[in-house]
Amino acid sequence: MSGIPAFPDSYSRSRLVALRRATRVVNIGAVKVGGGNAIAVQSMTNTLTTDVKATLAQSIALAEAGCQIVRITAPNVQAAKALGDIRREFSAAGFANVPLVADIHFLPAAAMEAALHVEKIRINPGNYADRKLPEARDYTEAEYAAELERLHEAVTPLVTRCKELGRAIRVGVNHGSLSDRIMNRYGDTPAGMCESALEFLRICEAHNFHDIVVSLKASNPKVMIQASRLIAARMDAEGLNYPLHLGVTEAGGGEDARVKSALGIGTILRDGLGDTIRVSLTEDPVEEVPVAIALAREAEALWAEAEQHAEIAAKRPAIRLNPYIYERRESVELSLGEGNLPIGGKALPRVALVTDGEEGTLSRRLALWNVRNPKMRAEIALAPASGELPKAKEQFAAIVREAPPFAELRRALDAMNAAEAPFVVDATPAELTAILPVLKKEDAPKLIFTCTRPQAPLHPAGEYRLIAQMLAEAGIASPIWVRHTQALMDSVRKGLPADDTARMMDAAVVIGGLLCEGIGDIVSVETAATPERSLETAYGILQGSRTRSTRTEYVACPSCGRTLFDLESTTKRVRAATGHLEGVTIAVMGCIVNGPGEMADADFGYVGGAPGKINLYVGKKPVQINIPSSEAVEHLVALIKEHGKWQEAPSATEAS
Repeated sequence: MSGIPAFPDSYSRSRLVALRRATRVVNIGAVKVGGGNAIAVQSMTNTLTTDVKATLAQSIALAEAGCQIVRITAPNVQAAKALGDIRREFSAAGFANVPLVADIHFLPAAAMEAALHVEKIRINPGNYADRKLPEARDYTEAEYAAELERLHEAVTPLVTRCKELGRAIRVGVNHGSLSDRIMNRYGDTPAGMCESALEFLRICEAHNFHDIVVSLKASNPKVMIQASRLIAARMDAEGLNYPLHLGVTEAGGGEDARVKSALGIGTILRDGLGDTIRVSLTEDPVEEVPVAIALAREAEALWAEAEQHAEIAAKRPAIRLNPYIYERRESVELSLGEGNLPIGGKALPRVALVTDGEEGTLSRRLALWNVRNPKMRAEIALAPASGELPKAKEQFAAIVREAPPFAELRRALDAMNAAEAPFVVDATPAELTAILPVLKKEDAPKLIFTCTRPQAPLHPAGEYRLIAQMLAEAGIASPIWVRHTQALMDSVRKGLPADDTARMMDAAVVIGGLLCEGIGDIVSVETAATPERSLETAYGILQGSRTRSTRTEYVACPSCGRTLFDLESTTKRVRAATGHLEGVTIAVMGCIVNGPGEMADADFGYVGGAPGKINLYVGKKPVQINIPSSEAVEHLVALIKEHGKWQEAPSATEAS
């Protein structure tokens, strides 16, 4: 039971043009989500809910920053009751139109109480009516059906109360907390996440309750992207059209978290999916709001532009590359430069740097080092193309655009015999249509394809998807170079301001989203202010898409009222001690709600077990319990060394 639709395009109106998915409108208090309404921006408080004064102050700060929906954890009935005081005082402070959401895990009684006070209840299908069993079990069809009946009985009281009171429900699935029932039948997969959501949606439908928003979140952007697409397709197949809440959970903090969030959320928004979003950062919650607003406004501008071309978009070919699983696009391997740098094939994606001087020759391709991490270097450097044929084998040859049939391209390729210098063919899909007839399959090892110009109404990811499909249909397995250029960025932002963060996030959406689909053998960020920023961003995108690791990967929750230690300062201490460990993944989780599950693919875990106490994990297995938090980082370092994953940090001389 894979749960994967037979038709790859069924999740979206178009995979080439950002046409918004049609949904029903859900009223969350005064805020309308879905339909043609603007994307609603959310965040979550990280104060102790029973500290009404602190939670109220943070809720006000979030609302004043532009947050339209505020979520507050309710880990027990006492906290759920405190929501009544918070709601009353929040309204009295002038924020009656900003809805509050109760975040519920484990306790239906807390959800029932919270529904009396706030506009929406978020429940986690993985733990609302289920508990993890000590051992995995197999379910017969009869046992599975009995479990679904039990689930129906457990969820019905909340659905009934929310229907009576006019409350909304978010069915919020987390990749890290799927039920044993789902794990047995579907595994820890996007298909399992979808089925977990659908179980609850069917119960709501049975009670004719439709004020529902759906989310499928994961710390791995690939999983989040696949699951979000899949739930849209699965809902469509069942005649459901509920709005989607988007987010990459446990994204961590700083630039890495913004890149990871942008490439996950932004990719789905450009598919036309998403009605409300939350960016999860291990920082002050107020810092999440401007990042989410930037992603929302860009998507809305793109949707508005695309709708003007809906009729044209409908005539575009369907993209048959499977959007629900990750498979790297197959390409031939070619060697570049005097060092025979492998490109394509099984080689990891390479980072290119476009310069404006003599450093553009490939003979100096390792000359520029990243200022933050000496391991981040430009592997390929080249000057802007002059259109001339290469004079040395270590240089790229750029193709001069000309009218069909591109005879000059054919003559140049034939003249180069064994193609000592690969050609970069910079062509839009329309131009590629004219070029393909003059190419041969044996040209593949000589060519690298890219696209640096927008072709309305396609968005950049749509252009590269179409190019990949056109090459596959022609039997040409040449590498693809994904470039984020100013022209492509301007075609998407439509006059929106573009500061350093906006340029970084837009590059993450274009490049990272394609990498998560298996497209891209070379990447370059050509919109950054400096070469150093270009490299930092490119390597950050490779890291965030989990395509290539050049530094420590962190999975860190954004903190909430359940957190058992100061997550932001703790994460900084862990980073300070371990940030140089290339290829190692460390999870820093504030509590056990999603911790063990979301860190399933982490090498090591640092999880709050009790106030002031830390549990350390290796993979999913707890190996040290109740360590004093003041000693836990030292224990973590010792554990990493014990398992042979430790690397000494580079000296100041090496890093300069």
